[in-house]
Amino acid sequence: MKFLFDTHLLLWAAGDSGRLPKRAKNRLEDPRTEPLFSAASLWEITIKRGLGREDFQVDPRLLRRGLLDNGYRELAITSEHAIFACALPPIHKDPFDRMLVAQCLAEGIALLTADPVVARYGSPVEQV
Repeated sequence: MKFLFDTHLLLWAAGDSGRLPKRAKNRLEDPRTEPLFSAASLWEITIKRGLGREDFQVDPRLLRRGLLDNGYRELAITSEHAIFACALPPIHKDPFDRMLVAQCLAEGIALLTADPVVARYGSPVEQV
């Protein structure tokens, strides 16, 4: 079963595993699952790192390489994803989170998040 981590869970999984919720860790350890990461997350990290955000100081090039080396598969952004994002209700204002939700809807996969606002989108979003 494929799943996508939101950006913060992705950062926690890659570096600060003490912050990664147990349900997210369990999903990673399940051999039946396939973790994905979105190009939108790397884009978000790049932009927010450039703005000096303390919680986005990882080098996106190193993060990408580490994710690929650890069995994650990259999910590119497509025009279909953009169309799904356009149809989302305005629950969350962050365009990166909206794109992650749209990607999961379009691809039929789960989005794991710790953000209760993102979780309000309902399926395919799972709050961990």
